[in-house]
Amino acid sequence: MVDTSAPDNGDTTGVEGSGDGFTTDLPNLINNAQWSMDQVPDTFVALANHDASLHKPSLPSDFDRLYKVVEDNPEDFNGWVYLLQYVEQENHLLASRKAFDAFFLHYPYCYGYWKKYADIEKKHGCIQVADEVYRRGLQAIPLSVDLWLHYITFLRENQDTSDGEAENRIRAVYEHAVLAAGTDFRSDRLWEAYINWETEQEKLANVTAIYDRILGIPTQLYSQHFQRFKEHVQNNNPKHFLSEEEFVQLRLELAAANKPSAEGEEEVPSEELPPGMEDLPDPAKRVTEIENMRHRVIETRQEIFNHNEHEVSKRWAFEEGIKRPYFHVKALEKTQLSNWREYLDFELENGTPERVVVLFERCLIACALYEEFWIKYAKYLESYSTEGVRHVFKKACTIHLPKKPTIHVLWAAFEEQQGNIEDARGILKGLEEAVPGLAMVRLRRVSLERRHGNLDEAEALLRDAITNGKNASESSFYSVKLARQLLKVQRSIGKARNVLLEAIEKDETCPKLYLNLLELEYSGDVQQNEAEILACFDRALSSPMLLESRVTFSQRKVEFLEDFGSDINVLVTAYEQHQKLLKEQETTKRKSDNGSQEPDLKRQRMDDGSAASVQMMPDMQANHGAYNYNNWYQVSYGQYGQYNQYYPPPPT
Repeated sequence: MVDTSAPDNGDTTGVEGSGDGFTTDLPNLINNAQWSMDQVPDTFVALANHDASLHKPSLPSDFDRLYKVVEDNPEDFNGWVYLLQYVEQENHLLASRKAFDAFFLHYPYCYGYWKKYADIEKKHGCIQVADEVYRRGLQAIPLSVDLWLHYITFLRENQDTSDGEAENRIRAVYEHAVLAAGTDFRSDRLWEAYINWETEQEKLANVTAIYDRILGIPTQLYSQHFQRFKEHVQNNNPKHFLSEEEFVQLRLELAAANKPSAEGEEEVPSEELPPGMEDLPDPAKRVTEIENMRHRVIETRQEIFNHNEHEVSKRWAFEEGIKRPYFHVKALEKTQLSNWREYLDFELENGTPERVVVLFERCLIACALYEEFWIKYAKYLESYSTEGVRHVFKKACTIHLPKKPTIHVLWAAFEEQQGNIEDARGILKGLEEAVPGLAMVRLRRVSLERRHGNLDEAEALLRDAITNGKNASESSFYSVKLARQLLKVQRSIGKARNVLLEAIEKDETCPKLYLNLLELEYSGDVQQNEAEILACFDRALSSPMLLESRVTFSQRKVEFLEDFGSDINVLVTAYEQHQKLLKEQETTKRKSDNGSQEPDLKRQRMDDGSAASVQMMPDMQANHGAYNYNNWYQVSYGQYGQYNQYYPPPPT
């Protein structure tokens, strides 16, 4: 039963306070309810320890089997459905609690299952716990009109009416409901329920006050609300359906608009009513006044209705395009996603902050599994509330998108911007544990440490990635990254060279390693480093790389010697070796054209392990685009001097 002594700890903070203007705490409406939402599962365990009905020797026979399915793969939604159906059929309270609590950690937007959970608790006589289940559900999905209506019905059926405060408690919950979900375009049933309930309580002035709110909110049944409001006005006395303040003000306005009454005619005020509330003594005048007041009341609301109708018309096409406003794991159609994008863009340009936030929250129920909408929401809230942004990122990353890398990386960047380095570090580390092998995440961890001066940790992260690479190609990728850091950041050319040489020993067919080794050697004095540079070229040319790659390195060697070489004999020898490679390449091409065999290039590419995918961002590719020449140097040595300077300077 409901206890009136429980304090109202509701929090209706808007956008500027929290970034979530309707994730409101409900008042404690059940006897001795003192739990916070994050304590509820632990509290259930405590209740189980004291409830003799829960001390059963074991869980139902198939529970462990069904539970293991979803424990191993929480994304198996059908597995969850089977589990929840099973515990409901078995009518086993402890099993139900364990299953539903685990389910809502992953799918809190499934409002129908919150009601099922509460019904199970109620069926077992656990009214207090059922109330907490509803409150947890409304914290998770405050825009659910259905869940609010179910909760209010539950409270009305189970409230304590002995203290005379039951009406105020129900009214408080209705207020929480319309504050949370009342601006939803499809919230009409909630408003109608509130109006009908106040009508039942014969609080007609309250009914008018509710209409004054809903008539200014764009909703699906906006016209029906205005029609019902006019019926409300026509069927009741203004003294009853208007507030005292508005009634007196309206009466004074009407009196001023009419001619003064005949001289000597006196009104007899009633001492029992406040000034201005007494009835006119003349019945005919009283009827006329009532009709005039009704007309004026409707007239003043007509302007509000007309403006609201215009707002509805601007949104109607978008609302018509929403075919699935609820959450489901199935993918949305492209037209649905496009409609949400366009609707959000419209509201961002034309709507109030409150309406923008409500639309984002509606969108994220239907599109909870799509990163782009969470990211867009967080970006919008940056102008209003740091805590709001954090709330959106946390909700997305810990509940709905635990394995989506982009939003995690953005969350980590946000926390780093706020100076929360440990939080950023923890976010990235947690993502890498959940989804191992993502290069973009490991590199972001490295860059985080580098930005904050932890060069040893950055180096250790890259060395760990090299050691634990899934294949030679992945290890080579990280070796290049480590070598660049050692060279450019830590200024240790020797350590950088060793990293690349060790990588080449393990992956002799990777052109990127040789290219980066060349870049390293070019970073110094090329004349002093001539021997090291030539050794690098020779290492590449003697490797089992693709013929096309070896031709490229051979061409670069000739260019280097032409530009910087100190010995003509070495240059001539390099040119002759290059001509041999060109002939070999031409022979291979001719055989391929004649169909006698597959070209070396094609065959080797099909078998080349270096094509193994390494998940990385586009800008993480090795810097070798400048060396991707075609068949250059296809002329005699005597014509070589005619070439322009097409060998690019070494990258800086």
